[in-house]
Amino acid sequence: MCSKSILFDPNDTSLPILKFPLRECLKIAQWNGPLLSRIDSKGDVLVIESKQIIMMKESNVVAPYTFHRGKKKYLFSFHFAALGFVLPQLEQLHRASTLSPADQLVMINTIVQSRQARVSFNTSRLEDLYEKIVMETTAKRITPLVCNPGRVMLTSSRLYFQPFNNADPCPVVKCKLSQISRVVKRRYLLRHVGIEIFSKDSSQMYLVLNSQSDRDQFYRELLKQPDVNLDDTEQENMTLKWQNGAITNFDYLMYLNSSSDRSFNDLTQYPVFPWVIADYTSSQLDLRDPLTFRDLAKPIGALNPNRLNQLKERCRDMTEPKFLYGSHYSTPGYVLYYLVRVAPEFMLCLQGGKFDQPDRLFNSIQETWENVLTGHADVKELIPEFYQSSGEFLVNCQNLPLGMKQDKSNVGDVELPAWATDCEDFIRKNREALECPYVSERLNHWIDLIFGYKQRGEEAWEADNVFYYLTYEGAVDLDSITDPNERASLESQILEFGQTPKQLFTSPHPQRLVSATPTMGASPSPLVHSVVNGTSEQHCARESHETIPVVHVNVDFEGSQLSNDAMAPWTRMESLDKSSAHKLHKDTVTAVRLSRDCRHVFSVSQDTQLKMYSIEEKQQVRGINLSSMPLSSCAIMPDAKTIVVGSWDNKIYIYSVEYGRVLDTTTGHDDAISCLCWNDGILVTASWDSTVKVWKFMPAPEGRKPAPPSILAELDHDTEVNSVDLDPTNTLVVTGTMDGNVLLWNIDQQAIISNHSVHRETVHCVLFSPDGQRIFSCGADHFMRVIDVHTGTEVFCKDVGEEIRCAVWDGQMVLAGGESGDLQVWDLFHVQQITKIKAHQGAIRCIDVSGDGCTVVTGGEDGQVILWKIKV
Repeated sequence: MCSKSILFDPNDTSLPILKFPLRECLKIAQWNGPLLSRIDSKGDVLVIESKQIIMMKESNVVAPYTFHRGKKKYLFSFHFAALGFVLPQLEQLHRASTLSPADQLVMINTIVQSRQARVSFNTSRLEDLYEKIVMETTAKRITPLVCNPGRVMLTSSRLYFQPFNNADPCPVVKCKLSQISRVVKRRYLLRHVGIEIFSKDSSQMYLVLNSQSDRDQFYRELLKQPDVNLDDTEQENMTLKWQNGAITNFDYLMYLNSSSDRSFNDLTQYPVFPWVIADYTSSQLDLRDPLTFRDLAKPIGALNPNRLNQLKERCRDMTEPKFLYGSHYSTPGYVLYYLVRVAPEFMLCLQGGKFDQPDRLFNSIQETWENVLTGHADVKELIPEFYQSSGEFLVNCQNLPLGMKQDKSNVGDVELPAWATDCEDFIRKNREALECPYVSERLNHWIDLIFGYKQRGEEAWEADNVFYYLTYEGAVDLDSITDPNERASLESQILEFGQTPKQLFTSPHPQRLVSATPTMGASPSPLVHSVVNGTSEQHCARESHETIPVVHVNVDFEGSQLSNDAMAPWTRMESLDKSSAHKLHKDTVTAVRLSRDCRHVFSVSQDTQLKMYSIEEKQQVRGINLSSMPLSSCAIMPDAKTIVVGSWDNKIYIYSVEYGRVLDTTTGHDDAISCLCWNDGILVTASWDSTVKVWKFMPAPEGRKPAPPSILAELDHDTEVNSVDLDPTNTLVVTGTMDGNVLLWNIDQQAIISNHSVHRETVHCVLFSPDGQRIFSCGADHFMRVIDVHTGTEVFCKDVGEEIRCAVWDGQMVLAGGESGDLQVWDLFHVQQITKIKAHQGAIRCIDVSGDGCTVVTGGEDGQVILWKIKV
């Protein structure tokens, strides 16, 4: 008994399922048969007279529904329920079907709400009599094309869903809290009311609650339960992993889809993937030819200039709100267009019991591509199955009667391009194309269109990427609409027009930094679920365990290439071993530097001393009192004969190791110099006077006194500057301030390129990666962060559990000194902590690493300088 029809499902599967639309029914009543009738012994026989009957799945075969018109009478004898209980409800629904659509909806809603209000959770269904009830509420369970309302019961050990109707094959769905592996908040019909629960047995439960506050309360209560122990899915900082090549393009796109609330359980928000190949006619697929690929910087609708011009002309004549594309790149119809051969019942449900016209079905890859290029209303993208599946959706394994095309040929398997030998080969080559260098270098542009800053607003108009307004979140507030008819109409439109993913990025997405990218299976991935045969079938996105070489390409803003071996990558940092420890200072060590030949360590301290320690002789060989105030920082020239020191007395000291004396003193700032750095003739100093100064300073030729630093630029800040670094090309400076800001400056223009409020407290350290492409920062708020230089996007963020006072970085490995005295070693390539070593009594305040990565030196608040070596 449904809101608009009556169905009869016989036990004998050779007989068809019967559907009686209520609006076609002439009579629904108790049957009064002959006195001696054998079928009416108890008077519980229902008679239905209808002008139309729909028959489905005769002989249990999936096929288009059969529509029988003509007056017919059916009798149903009730054995386990009294007709007197059922008939009044049927008569009430029958009366509703005679009303206007608006009045019918109001009456049905009243009937449904009244019925649901009388249904409470059946506590006899609880698995354990001793489990404590935590929360009970109403929700809808979402499966493909089905929204099933019911009651949710959360107990101390299990989660239960009991549907309001009795047609579900499972009267109560149960999930042990200890089996829950992931819990993800979701958006449903552009409202933040959904929650998807993943279990270790790979099952899922997608629930939609009445409001966002209800959803959030349920989420909090669920996660509070002691039995809930979520897996570490390693989903943090996926952008950085993808940039580095630690995960595949496929895995990253799956992550973005999930983050933007797209789910395999919701066909209205099915994961969306790009077309990447544009060549479906050649006999061989050449992944080295740019003409093989689609332009990923343009939406599908803008790939054909002629069609785009026509759409723009139409748009100019529209009333507000204007749009370019009336259709979307992802809708339930488009998803089932691709999956009709594996999910035919979904298609029949969506299409009113019929498959689409044979010539409009998914018949050919090439024809589909040509249509999305030229069709006036066809701008659909692809689905994950094109890149990670067996290719079963391309084959008519069930021998479905999909009809005959105009050329008199029957619709069967999907016609593949000439370069694919079979469906598995097609999927494999499609995936190779997705992972190839050409696509990897350009995929960020497509991400900008679908998930990023070109998704909406002025940037979307400039990118020709504007869809019907109801596809965007925030276009309409469904919760504020009290008219049930208006709300139902808008919900239907949202379902029909598609839903644009939740916007994840508001600035350009960073480009991938690797030229040799991983192929299928290069990294672990969450399980990928897809709609197959009406169920959720799992495919593991990891197919092999091969190691993929990664080549870093270092490019500055002008495009000039830097040396790949400017700094050797650090390896085996997890095997750092303390070589020696020396208390060289009476107060906090503020900076340590290794000479290039690793024979000497230079250190400065708040005790005003500059010390020089010989690693070979294992003793201090030089000590000098440079100032009456603490020293904050130092830089060593390449020949290790000249040291530049910054002091709290506002001065820059140039000290000669060879002559054992100060060669020059320059007043640099109006307050203490907090930090300085030097690279290839450029010296940068930062101060608590809220300025950063850029100086020209070159070490002197043999036997001559160096020229004093000469000022080149002054960079004014709003607050004290605590840290600074210079990029490898001497064109950019990054600064960290006391109020938590990280600022990127252009030296020549003396102008801010970008300002990032990424820390809540003092920024203790800022560093460029060796290729100048990214900025690392850490601070008093316990966070380490990485920002992409070109786009300003934060690609890494991690709370490391303590205040980080200093760090060094080779672009992959980070050695960070903590307030506790622990030396933390992080691999940002795979975004994981390698080790934590107890080093100093009190905070580590400075670190340096040799060029070969084999020697590390640290200085701390305990006055110690500790030398570390890699274990052989």
